[in-house]
Amino acid sequence: MLKLRKVGKKHQASFRLIVGEKRHKLQGKQVEDLGWYNPRQDKHQLNQDRINYWLKTGAQITDTVHNLLVSAGVLKAKKIPVHKSRRANSQDKEAGTPTGASEQPKKQEPTT
Repeated sequence: MLKLRKVGKKHQASFRLIVGEKRHKLQGKQVEDLGWYNPRQDKHQLNQDRINYWLKTGAQITDTVHNLLVSAGVLKAKKIPVHKSRRANSQDKEAGTPTGASEQPKKQEPTT
């Protein structure tokens, strides 16, 4: 699985793109280091040949790594929305009324 591993100081995080087994801890054993990403400076250096190799062998990627690879030009796909907006969640709750609780039709008043 391709995933980001946090490195650096507090409030100055940067990330390493690693290959590791899905069930291994994030700070635990890793198979290979494929590059780095610094979100504070919006810089990255990725080994595209090795990333393509791992993708061809069937390695899965996290949504954030997918979006990073799309931005870097390694993948040609759409970005995946990682964080759902609160507005979308509130609209889903409003639309999800129970089927038995339908509104009664309003009475029409006669016009004069």
